[in-house]
Amino acid sequence: MEGTSLKRFKSSLFAVLAASLMIAACGADEAPETEPVDDAAAEDDDAGEVEEAEDAEDDAAADADDDFVYPDPDETLTFTVAFSPGGGNDIMSRLLADLLQETGRWPGNIAVENLEGGSGARGWGSVHSQTGNPYAISTTSGSFTATPLQADTGWEPTEFTPLALLATDEVALFVPGDSEFDTLEEFLAAAEDNPPVIAGVGATQLDFLAPAAVFNQAGLDWDYVSHDGTPEATSTLLSGSADALMRVPGPVIGLVESGDLKPLAISGPARLPQLPDVPTFEEAGFEIDVTFIRGLVMPPDVDPRVVEWWEETIQEIVATDAWQEYIEENLLTENLVYGDEFGTLIETVYSGFETALREEGVID
Repeated sequence: MEGTSLKRFKSSLFAVLAASLMIAACGADEAPETEPVDDAAAEDDDAGEVEEAEDAEDDAAADADDDFVYPDPDETLTFTVAFSPGGGNDIMSRLLADLLQETGRWPGNIAVENLEGGSGARGWGSVHSQTGNPYAISTTSGSFTATPLQADTGWEPTEFTPLALLATDEVALFVPGDSEFDTLEEFLAAAEDNPPVIAGVGATQLDFLAPAAVFNQAGLDWDYVSHDGTPEATSTLLSGSADALMRVPGPVIGLVESGDLKPLAISGPARLPQLPDVPTFEEAGFEIDVTFIRGLVMPPDVDPRVVEWWEETIQEIVATDAWQEYIEENLLTENLVYGDEFGTLIETVYSGFETALREEGVID
């Protein structure tokens, strides 16, 4: 029985193999007919698929635009002031915060926080670390383009998102109101025997570079004392711990009007209308090629639509009477530059500060 079953199994197996071989042979000799391919139709189908994909992307982008809301009334805008209260950055930041709400442009809360230290390095470093955050903002000054050249800040001014330049300002050399010196020439003549101590804000910004240029060109020695804010620097002068103060005139104009401070000379190509009797350093034969830029920046990589919103908003703010009064009272020169153009200006000023600091031997 077993032998018969094995024979039948082998016969069946051989039959299956033979049939398989015959089918394969037939398949090789006679391939099944196929419909001809219409190339034009295939291209139309491919184009249709691409168009559908593009439409889907457009729809997704439209949905994303519909979801974009700025400013979000539930978010707080934080102005970080890189110096102590009372200085130029602080005054401008607080005014802008007020005008944003008075004009109705900002629907939510606004906080102004002073984060001084390291000639601005600490405050601007905090803003820089918040990559992409459209609710972190700061004002700029001379230290913004000078401090990174002298210290390891971990950031460079060109890395921020530039919103707008609002104004520029100069620095003036002040002495106490009761000083024996009435002119820059008298002050420099006394410096030949007694090198003066000059107070200022920031270790490597215009408060330092301006007197450095003057004293180096005059061939005189001098000392510099850096502070984190205008009030501290002014106190150093009025307490008798310094012989002069180099500072932007806006924050101390009240002390000039009261007679507590006496300006001897000012940087810039022309005299200020508000101080018509104060000559420029250029009139005395000295050249100062750097200036302050007062603008607004946000952290790196902020959405371009946010930058557009700020351009529109700033145009409305600078048209207000309050802003124009601020420009006049703080002895500023209004200079409006937006977005990428402001970014290019930052690069130019940064390069200018680097050149000046190298010439003064502050950096290698």
